[in-house]
Amino acid sequence: MPAKKSVTLKQLNMDTDQQKDDILWRLAKKRASFKWSLGSYVIVNAFLVAVWYFSSGIGSYFWPIWPMLGWGIGVALQYFHAYQESNIFSAEEEYKKLKNQQDNNN
Repeated sequence: MPAKKSVTLKQLNMDTDQQKDDILWRLAKKRASFKWSLGSYVIVNAFLVAVWYFSSGIGSYFWPIWPMLGWGIGVALQYFHAYQESNIFSAEEEYKKLKNQQDNNN
């Protein structure tokens, strides 16, 4: 039977800190990726609007709305994933809510 490896509290804290750093790194990458996507969205759609304006004019059908809406949905989802998801779907936040409810009921 293999011997049990003892784990100290300091090692547990280091593991937890490393996990938090990994989570923060992934979140930072998501946010940086969103900023690049938003910049591309603005530049490309400005170009499409310019093409529409100079080729058809203001009185014509505004066809750039379709790529703007389609791509805009993707950018909005990417924003949610990078900035809001960690708050809404956080197990830690849910634990705090349940703990507060339990404390208020007692």
